[in-house]
Amino acid sequence: MEGNEQSESAIPEKDLFRIGEVSRLTATKQFVLRYWETEFPMLQPEKSPKGHRLYRRQDIETVFTIKRLLYDEGFTIAGARRHLRDQVGSDGGAVPSEPHAPRLFEELDGELPMDASGEPEVQHATQPAMSRSTALLDRKLLLDLRDSLRSFLTLLESE
Repeated sequence: MEGNEQSESAIPEKDLFRIGEVSRLTATKQFVLRYWETEFPMLQPEKSPKGHRLYRRQDIETVFTIKRLLYDEGFTIAGARRHLRDQVGSDGGAVPSEPHAPRLFEELDGELPMDASGEPEVQHATQPAMSRSTALLDRKLLLDLRDSLRSFLTLLESE
């Protein structure tokens, strides 16, 4: 962990960094950074008018944390995502990409909405679209589920 602290302190004194600079600073390939953006909702660099990614200092610190969790501590992507989400929640901060997203079961009051037949209610195309925070929450839940299922499959295949 001390190595990462030294690396984080070596971030130049400026506000925005292009992906090439972040790649060099963090010793992480650019395609890995782009992939992590899809897997970690808290890593969302700004986009310039030309569409270039512009990382803030906070984003670079998040990259260092993700890298430490994955490479040094052996977390899976799903585990690192959960750890970061829990860490942000316990610090009292908000995840930047979803400032007021409710927890899955808090929003549902602990149970799924049921239709008249007693089956879980399904949202149809004629119903209003889900809110952005609910869609992000559902995406994160599905990503966590996918990673868990892949882990189970790996375990089963190794037996």
